[in-house]
Amino acid sequence: MRSDEIRRLFLEFFEKKGHKILPSASLIPEDPQLLFTIAGMVPFKPIFWGKVDPVYTRIATCQKCVRTTDIENVGKTPRHHTFFEMLGNFSFGDYFKEEAIEWAWEFVTQVLKIPEERLWISVYKDDNEAYEIWRKIGVPSSKILKLGKEDNFWGPAGPTGPCGPDTEIFYDTQRDVPTSDGKEPTPANTEGRFVEIWNLVFTEFYQDENGNLLPLKRKNIDTGAGLERVAAMMQGVYNNFDTDLFAPIIEGICNILNVEYKKDEKIDVSIRVIADHIRALVFLISDGVFPSNEGRGYVLRRILRRAARHGKLLGANAPFLHKLVDFVVNKMGNVYPEIVEKKEFTKEIILGEEKRFLQNLNKGLELVEKVVRENNGKISGEMAFKLYDTYGFPLDILRDLAEENGYVLDEQGFNEYMEKQRLLAKSAAGDVEFTKRTGYEDLKLKSEFVGYEKYEEYSKVLAIKVSEFVNEAQDADCEIVLERTPFYAEKGGQVSDTGIIKGENGEFLVEYVYSPTEGIIVHRGKLKGRLSVGEKVYAKIDIEKRKATARNHTATHLLHAALRKVLGTHVRQAGSLVESEKLRFDFTHFNALSVDEIEQVEKMVNNVILEAIDVIVEEKDYDEAVKEGAMALFEEKYGDKVRVVKVGNFSEELCGGTHVKNTGEIGLFKIVSEGSVSAGIRRVEAITGLNSLMYLQRLENNWLKVRKVLEVNDEEVFRRIENMKEEIKKLNSEIKSLKQKMVDIDSIYKNKKVINNVEYIVEKFEGLEVDVLRDLADRLVDKGVDLVVLFDKVGEKVILIVKKKKSNQLLHAGNIAKELSKVLGGGGGGRPDFAQAGGKDFGKVQEAIKKLEEILREC
Repeated sequence: MRSDEIRRLFLEFFEKKGHKILPSASLIPEDPQLLFTIAGMVPFKPIFWGKVDPVYTRIATCQKCVRTTDIENVGKTPRHHTFFEMLGNFSFGDYFKEEAIEWAWEFVTQVLKIPEERLWISVYKDDNEAYEIWRKIGVPSSKILKLGKEDNFWGPAGPTGPCGPDTEIFYDTQRDVPTSDGKEPTPANTEGRFVEIWNLVFTEFYQDENGNLLPLKRKNIDTGAGLERVAAMMQGVYNNFDTDLFAPIIEGICNILNVEYKKDEKIDVSIRVIADHIRALVFLISDGVFPSNEGRGYVLRRILRRAARHGKLLGANAPFLHKLVDFVVNKMGNVYPEIVEKKEFTKEIILGEEKRFLQNLNKGLELVEKVVRENNGKISGEMAFKLYDTYGFPLDILRDLAEENGYVLDEQGFNEYMEKQRLLAKSAAGDVEFTKRTGYEDLKLKSEFVGYEKYEEYSKVLAIKVSEFVNEAQDADCEIVLERTPFYAEKGGQVSDTGIIKGENGEFLVEYVYSPTEGIIVHRGKLKGRLSVGEKVYAKIDIEKRKATARNHTATHLLHAALRKVLGTHVRQAGSLVESEKLRFDFTHFNALSVDEIEQVEKMVNNVILEAIDVIVEEKDYDEAVKEGAMALFEEKYGDKVRVVKVGNFSEELCGGTHVKNTGEIGLFKIVSEGSVSAGIRRVEAITGLNSLMYLQRLENNWLKVRKVLEVNDEEVFRRIENMKEEIKKLNSEIKSLKQKMVDIDSIYKNKKVINNVEYIVEKFEGLEVDVLRDLADRLVDKGVDLVVLFDKVGEKVILIVKKKKSNQLLHAGNIAKELSKVLGGGGGGRPDFAQAGGKDFGKVQEAIKKLEEILREC
């Protein structure tokens, strides 16, 4: 049974059981504790927490997931993956243990038709209810294992959150594996024979930050069946990589890299790593994750470099990963249309990043050569880690180099540095899967945002946090949670509101507003006087800042639409910043915008502004909004009800931000900069309203200053500048000619010296152009000198020119320049006949000359 059929049968089965079938959520989760969607239940955590009421009480999904905690095991084991699909059925206060167990058994034994004798069950040791349900449906007690909390208690998916006992279904592969106790094989005493195919979690508790288990207001069901494992079971293979999910990708790898699968285990590991990682790369980039040095982008970069490294081990000397995107899209695009839509863009991102990595790899190879030369063939643990951390240089390749060349590699030292780095990273941000906690996750509070309609509101203080939560604060930097607030919390690229919150005995200056967890809005700032929990307060935002921000936010939507119309529909938002002074918009595009394209976009946006079109904001069902053509952006998180912001027939997007009521309020829209952010990502910055007026006034003032300096009118400015350029060019040429004439070449030639039958000239200068130095070196060599070395002082630094006669095969100008520049505290090199280098210390020129004499004596 192929994977597509398994996925379809699972969803159809639970649809018949009354479940709403939902598409997979993004790999970028709403949960602030998580970097990625790491389990099928992640999109529903607010429901499990009891913070949000469910629209549907029964749901089934096939959720795309990413985990990287065990990334080093990927490729080495049959079932470790970074990207995987999780089949799951969920109940929110509806059915519980009995139905969940019975339906799981029915699906496995009657739909998938797995023989009952091949199945085993585990339950939490104190969960007698689950045990009796399994017995009732006919599973013999000898095949039901009671295990401890480490085996059969799930969650939370993060430091805190919903959790509960679970029960698991195991499939017996019947592999001949020894048991740990010499008894009959079971999932508890055998490693590798039994495969867990389904986990049913009875989510009835909430674990707080102290590890306490608190009952949830409703009992829930959360199940997960890994599609890769189920496919392996149904296709009669032991290794997930041997299923149809990976077969076409592996075939593509073998064809592109000209390698064979299942001939050499070392090669197989690299093939499996690449096959796994390319799936993760395709899905992460399609969901809006881009390479960077922090957070999700860093994890993506790490996955890509690991895949590229294994390609290098298989002999790849050029980028190849982008060629594998087609194989992933062909296999999975019918289920996940987003990867089809982003296919070409994904290729560009991967290609650009892989090129940079290979460049770093080459730099690393040069550095390795230098290190082993300076350290008698040794690579210390510190240097190995530096190569890994700074250049992304893999230990595997270092190890291969060491074996091939007889270098000594301190792997133990490297591992010690890696462990220090891991501990530092963990202390700073928890596990790589998790972001930092805020302390608000466990509060049973809810804030209501009223800022779409109001700029001010009377409210009540629900919580105050200084360094910890307190009932009262006085004259302090602190955070405040209100029952109702007009303050917009930063999200979706829009900055937060600022303003004041006034109480009877205190005034709080709001500097920043954010939402650390679903349903809670936190105001951060400075308190003058006293405020207490439960106190009635008056909250008012900075209205002018809000209006300016709204102008820029609506303009961002118009900009997005205009870019798609001018450049093409491949343009998608890749990040944004909306504040009162300006807007910044990152988007997917592969080339710099031309002057003509920028003018087209500006004209299109300003035409919509001049038409004074009403901005319509409506609440709709998510599915309905998307069907009508509203764009969903990866930065925004959506529930079943969404806000649709529509500007006539020009723009329609889902957005939780604040906007103007009519495009005429925006004023003049002006693009002030356009540039590259990374491969395939461009950035535009623009201004609106009074900021555009001030920008034009600054330009006009500068123009008037230019006219005044040049003493010409508007029409004469450019002609005058062109004339000045020609004058400067002519003068520079005359200066160069004069400097060349000032150099007495005959006098310099008379100072030639001889060492070891090499006729050479060394001279020091100050303030000569490089062109003059090069010309002088050429003329001296033409007069018959074997070697010319010229030093020129530029401030405290030095420029070094080395030129040699081509017929002299004993000398190498590039190598001589490299050695002399080391003495001068710099670097450089060049061809055998000519080289240029630099140094930081002109005072060491005499020492460099002595080094030159040593080199000549040894040649």
